[in-house]
Amino acid sequence: MNRYDFVYFFDVTDGNPNGDPDAGNLPRVDPETGHGLVTDVCLKRKIRNYVGLVWGEEPPYEIYVKEKAVLNQQHDRAYQATKISTNKGKLPKDAAQARKITDWMCQNFFDIRAFGAVMTTEVNCGQVRGPIQIGFARSVSPVVALEHSVTRCAVTTEREAEKQEGDNRTMGRKYSIPYGLYRAHGFINPFLAEKTGFSDEDLDLFKSALNNMFEYDRSASRGLMTPKACIAFKHKSQLGNARADQLFARVHCARQEMETEPARSFDDFGLSVVTEDLPTGVSVERWV
Repeated sequence: MNRYDFVYFFDVTDGNPNGDPDAGNLPRVDPETGHGLVTDVCLKRKIRNYVGLVWGEEPPYEIYVKEKAVLNQQHDRAYQATKISTNKGKLPKDAAQARKITDWMCQNFFDIRAFGAVMTTEVNCGQVRGPIQIGFARSVSPVVALEHSVTRCAVTTEREAEKQEGDNRTMGRKYSIPYGLYRAHGFINPFLAEKTGFSDEDLDLFKSALNNMFEYDRSASRGLMTPKACIAFKHKSQLGNARADQLFARVHCARQEMETEPARSFDDFGLSVVTEDLPTGVSVERWV
């Protein structure tokens, strides 16, 4: 496994890519700059859903963090499979046994191999630091959050139905961004990949998820979300041949010159990658 540093671009049209439940589900925005934000958790959720859909959540591609998952039951499976006795809230004192438990979880769950997990519940399976780390996505330009009033014509009770027409139209709110192009930075650590068993096949699946995960996550509230580009810098040395920030600085994305209207598509931006004079041992790949 090589070290990778990558830049991932995706956009949203007339949708809310990642609402904030603490702010009435408004799109997440940096209050100082007006740039839109999408959390790493949101992106990893879509990747998990895609992998689970493709593989039917069968080993070795099960998904650990998913809706209504009972984590203690998942942990129990590891102890049963390895025939090791549980000790409430603690890993086995024997280091080899403890490692065997954690390894079983890595081998069976894709998201643990990829992103890591804290499995220190009542049935303790340890902690795993994953090789893939993704930061918050930030919009290239400031975004504007719009608020829309919506009504419903159906009613809940017979009493509501007896009210005069127009009095029973429950009001609601929806929020959207007309357009936003987002940029996220990610990293793949080969040393952690060796520890979790993250393989080249897993990497291919991760690339496929970046390219297809929005296709199976459609909703009216999220509008049209689309991957636009993923520029990956591959290092020949596992320790890396250049700093990530120096490589990310080679990826430029900004509004086209002379644009006066608000951005409403990817064509309103210019994306370029400086590939001349790359550091020795670094190559560029296009994943999306």
